[in-house]
Amino acid sequence: MRRAIRWLGRGAALVCLMMVAATALALIETDVWWIRVLDFPRLQIAAVLAVALLAFWWAGPRGVFAGVVTLASLVALGWQVWMIAPYTPVWPPQMLAATACPEGARVRFLMANVLQDNRNSEAVLQVVRDTEPDLVLLTEIDAWWADEMAELAVSHPQTILEPRSNTYGMGLWSRLPLEGGAVRHLLDDDIPSILTRVALPDGTTFTLWGVHPTPPRPGDDTEERDAELLIVAKEAANATGPAVVAGDLNDVAWSSTTTLFQKISGLIDPRIGRGLHATFNANWPLMKWPLDHLFASTEWTLGAFRLLPDIGSDHFPVLVELCHQPPAAAVQEAVELEPGDAEEAEEHIGEGREAAQEDP
Repeated sequence: MRRAIRWLGRGAALVCLMMVAATALALIETDVWWIRVLDFPRLQIAAVLAVALLAFWWAGPRGVFAGVVTLASLVALGWQVWMIAPYTPVWPPQMLAATACPEGARVRFLMANVLQDNRNSEAVLQVVRDTEPDLVLLTEIDAWWADEMAELAVSHPQTILEPRSNTYGMGLWSRLPLEGGAVRHLLDDDIPSILTRVALPDGTTFTLWGVHPTPPRPGDDTEERDAELLIVAKEAANATGPAVVAGDLNDVAWSSTTTLFQKISGLIDPRIGRGLHATFNANWPLMKWPLDHLFASTEWTLGAFRLLPDIGSDHFPVLVELCHQPPAAAVQEAVELEPGDAEEAEEHIGEGREAAQEDP
């Protein structure tokens, strides 16, 4: 029994040190993919660290080594909790709840990464029927998906489509008027994004960006992803009137890139103060994080933000309802731009452009 307890203590110490190392590595300012992915599982790292630390306290050795492991683990645990705390209900909401929203000022977004190889198109169509969104933004659509979504053109006749077979196809269907809509390729000809103006029933128009940059993975560091998001952030900051950025950002809300995106753009996050609303991975019960996002300018308030039923993809769809209430801009605060942020953003954009030019 004592031997088993000793082995438990040693194992717990090893796990604690591994989680401390993962926490420390994520602090490094780098574009290397295997370090940047450590931004994602902060909740999971915190949970594993908490359990391992309890096991170490119960079964581990005493002395200087125990003190070092305990202190390092507590610091790492505190840091992980601090990073995700804003995305829990204990934090004040960054975007206010909508009150008495006039019908003409309301807009409902449905976002979904359909997973290109997924063939459950009926589930996607049923979600659209059930939720009746004004705008439907789908990513990872290829020609097959574009054909299967033809039904949407009846209820949502305004469309901007670029189906692709490389998992970066994108489509926007709208029952609201679109003005000057276009597909763009900000850094890479293979990675489309959408830019359009959308007219609300009350006559207000807003600018909408639909994005889906590349994720951090073997062979893909984050220079291009970060640059694309920050290019859009600069455009949103200079937009005339209300602005919305939506899509699969392939980044978590608490990362340094997304935080810098918020600072540069001046957009706010409806998740803050409400919950993680983890959209990926729909197939991994214990490994989930938010990758699909909607950010909006401070004239907007929130009517609803909820995950929708499984559609056979590795992402859950998201429904977001916004209300255009200009007086809210006087009380809602975006993340404050700090000295050096603009220069940092330009540096990231330059690195992304260089990386895109170097890609074969």
